[in-house]
Amino acid sequence: MKTIHILNGPNLNLLGQREPEIYGRETLADVETACARVAGEKGFSVTLRQSNHEGQIVDWIHEARQEASGIVINPAAYTHTSVAILDALNAFEGPVIEVHISNVHKREVFRHRSYVSLRADGVIAGCGIEGYELAVRRICSLLA
Repeated sequence: MKTIHILNGPNLNLLGQREPEIYGRETLADVETACARVAGEKGFSVTLRQSNHEGQIVDWIHEARQEASGIVINPAAYTHTSVAILDALNAFEGPVIEVHISNVHKREVFRHRSYVSLRADGVIAGCGIEGYELAVRRICSLLA
């Protein structure tokens, strides 16, 4: 079975608790359940991970080179700062979809720049956690 890795950056472990007016009340467990359902309908499985540490995310992207057909990534604050994550994604040969729960373009100016977008095959922002489901659907479509 083909696997999609869903990687999440800093503070997303607090999803559902932190700034619910921006990020909603759903949790990463809700994201995982929804994405597993969508992926399963298309014959895929998902592996969801979250870290507050940039190097850990880079290591998971390296692992994905051997284990995953595609990556959905919400790098959170590392979106705007991490050349290391961009470089790791550039070494991954499958599709990459960047996801942001909020519409980063309606927020602070520093959030408008994404290093990850330089590699991403698609970017989804402002759709809440449904953005993850859309990203999984898109990766399944790209790999069909």
